[in-house]
Amino acid sequence: MADGPAAAPQILFTPEEIARRIEAMAREIAAVPQKPDIAMPILVGGFVFAADLLRALSRQGLDLAVEMLWLRSYGDKRVASAISMIAGPSEQIAGRHVLVIDGVLDAGRTVKKAVSLIEAAGAASVRVAVALDKERPDAVARADHVGFAIGNDFVIGYGMDDAGAYRSLPYIGKV
Repeated sequence: MADGPAAAPQILFTPEEIARRIEAMAREIAAVPQKPDIAMPILVGGFVFAADLLRALSRQGLDLAVEMLWLRSYGDKRVASAISMIAGPSEQIAGRHVLVIDGVLDAGRTVKKAVSLIEAAGAASVRVAVALDKERPDAVARADHVGFAIGNDFVIGYGMDDAGAYRSLPYIGKV
């Protein structure tokens, strides 16, 4: 017997809510005393958020260079596994003020790995912006700028996926 169609995702944040929050985050980041001069989005989950945040930062007069960081922790599962680096920081990071951009801060292992790699590459400073923070008390990393605080739901859409599905949804939802 075949399973029925999957339930439609429950919308947590609409495209309009996301856009408003990103504009507010851009104002916050543009107002920090030590402004970033390069962004390092974490692929793949952070790419949609990063694109929107970078354009919002530009509207605030903060045009950042961009270098991608590709780390993988979920693969095709919902439980994080060992973090593997597919593409890391280059020598362009030395002496720079880096803004790490990611989709979700869960246990913080991916952000912690990203910050460690960037600091080892000689960055002058590192700040972290995430679209979503699960605010886990046991998280090993924290974000400096957070779009939305959420519970422990598994989220999809807006660049985040469930084993490859839902990544292109224009909203953030849960399944």
